[in-house]
Amino acid sequence: MPDFTSLVSPVALEFLFLLSIVGFVASVIAIPWILIRLPQDYFCESYPRTWLKGHHLVLRLFVLVLKNLVGGILLLGGIAMLVLPGQGLLTMLIGVSLMDFPGKRAIERKLVSRPLILQAINRVRQRFDRPPLLIEEHAVHKS
Repeated sequence: MPDFTSLVSPVALEFLFLLSIVGFVASVIAIPWILIRLPQDYFCESYPRTWLKGHHLVLRLFVLVLKNLVGGILLLGGIAMLVLPGQGLLTMLIGVSLMDFPGKRAIERKLVSRPLILQAINRVRQRFDRPPLLIEEHAVHKS
């Protein structure tokens, strides 16, 4: 079996190792911070999402591109964390929440309504004296 150092340089391996540690620490800090700041009804269909409404078009476009880029990075990082150390499903949820695409709200509700994920989110929110998230009854995952 070939040695990894023959396929990838030791400097690249060290960089990837440090990047993995930084990503893990950042996810442990950022994910709870984001989850406790979500409004209780954020995943309800009736919750309006009018972010930066009334601001200049150039600012909205810049923030939209930046938000989608960060969301895509978090989504890919979450997928990687399914096999690496980290909070994979929650990171994927945050990534999807940041991105804008058709059907996003249905995907968010399906992810959040999974019992283990919803319980984990609500435990984090409870530690910081936040009310549990509300999920509309028709969106709850049945399994």
